[in-house]
Amino acid sequence: MSNPLFFTPAGALDGTVPGSLFVLDGAEARHAVTVKRLAVGEQVDLADGAGKRITGTVTGAAPAELTVECTSVSVEPRPDVRLVLVQALAKGDRDELAIETATELGIDAVIPWQSERSIVRWKGDRAAKAHGKWQSTVAAAAKQARRAWIPEVRPAVDTQALAKTVAEAGLAVILHEDAVTPLRRVLGKWSEERQEAAGSGEILLIVGPEGGISPREVTRLCSAGAVTALLGPHVLRSSTAGPAGVVVASDVLGRW
Repeated sequence: MSNPLFFTPAGALDGTVPGSLFVLDGAEARHAVTVKRLAVGEQVDLADGAGKRITGTVTGAAPAELTVECTSVSVEPRPDVRLVLVQALAKGDRDELAIETATELGIDAVIPWQSERSIVRWKGDRAAKAHGKWQSTVAAAAKQARRAWIPEVRPAVDTQALAKTVAEAGLAVILHEDAVTPLRRVLGKWSEERQEAAGSGEILLIVGPEGGISPREVTRLCSAGAVTALLGPHVLRSSTAGPAGVVVASDVLGRW
């Protein structure tokens, strides 16, 4: 069974080497000691959310302080090809379910998309609060999945701003029920071309809201360089399509 994992602030693990002690405090320490009830002698992983992870042995467990003796240090590099889920805002917390599951499956970043047909709207104070909730969601999911990286939650975009992001991406794929080409084929072709060019890149997986992406949005995004792709024979919910796309992409790109 894998060790439980707890996050430290980015950079907090710098300088930690095997044999040294690291003291975890704050909410993560309280969770480790009070909820998980970690005790002296147990193994634990600490990660800074930016790729660095230490494994160690608990040597002290106070109510709000966990002392760990480091036994090993590892750094997980960013993948050459980063997967970014562009998730349209959706009602019933389906958008949060999508990014939670996608994080567990290995997404590298998420972008909230205010699409034309999104019923949910991020405005004013609600926008900042909702963005913060997305950040908390991916952090908790990364912790559950024992990931050393916490996916980046980028600023929310409308379709105009998304078109600019599409133009700058290595590949942008709209997951669409009316598409003809399977996602696996689109990704495979792009991967072969990238290998020949020996470059890295970023793949956007674009998912619409409950009512789907409007034809006008599809046209605009495709004009910016996006392509449409079919996940499978069934119509998936907004909360399911993105994670399903991550699974296919992770397999095709050799990330799994």
